[in-house]
Amino acid sequence: MNRFGTMRQTQAGTQVLSEFMRGVYGWMCAGLLLTAGAALYTASSPSMMQLIFGNPMLLIGLVIAEVALVFGISGAINRLSAGTATGLFLLYSALNGVTLSAIFVVYSMAAISKAFFTAGAMFGAMSIYGYTTKKDLSSWGSFLFMGLIGVIIASLVNIFLRSPAMDFVISGVGVLVFVGLTAYDTQRLRAMAETAPLDDATVMRRGVILGALTLYLDFINLFLMLLRFFGGNRE
Repeated sequence: MNRFGTMRQTQAGTQVLSEFMRGVYGWMCAGLLLTAGAALYTASSPSMMQLIFGNPMLLIGLVIAEVALVFGISGAINRLSAGTATGLFLLYSALNGVTLSAIFVVYSMAAISKAFFTAGAMFGAMSIYGYTTKKDLSSWGSFLFMGLIGVIIASLVNIFLRSPAMDFVISGVGVLVFVGLTAYDTQRLRAMAETAPLDDATVMRRGVILGALTLYLDFINLFLMLLRFFGGNRE
């Protein structure tokens, strides 16, 4: 291939990368808006709150459905149509909003706003870092995964211990873990886009939805860790 052909291929690759990342952030934001809308709607309806949080079996069912959707989308992404993957992601975002409506009861609006805007600033900074850095962040993967498992186990243990000091430590470590995951996942998504087939729109769309789900989870969990870290509950 001559240098003009190489240049055209490079330009096409740059355009695909740009479109891929715009799609990822666009669908991630759509998911967050849907989550916020579902949470606000549920929290503003006493009957909905009573139906969901007054019925433990229904609440457990919703949580199980959310977990199943995350694993289903991630595990079956290559077998799903682009439309199905998108629909499942939006369904997950809505269900997550319904269950997250509890934060409006537990925390003050000041704490929620502070956590949200802080999470947005931290997420944006680390996502830009992950996208632009020349440093290979792949070595972070195993460390962050171990940190995530540690946070999950410690959170489960603290359900029974109810230790404020332990909750503070868990929240601080959780913030570090999800800040790191934001940079790590962003770089991984960029690498995915750079190696994706340029002429397969379906594969690209699936990748966009999987990327949107990945960064959505990073943002939501960072927000929740910051919310616990800041406190500000209504009690």
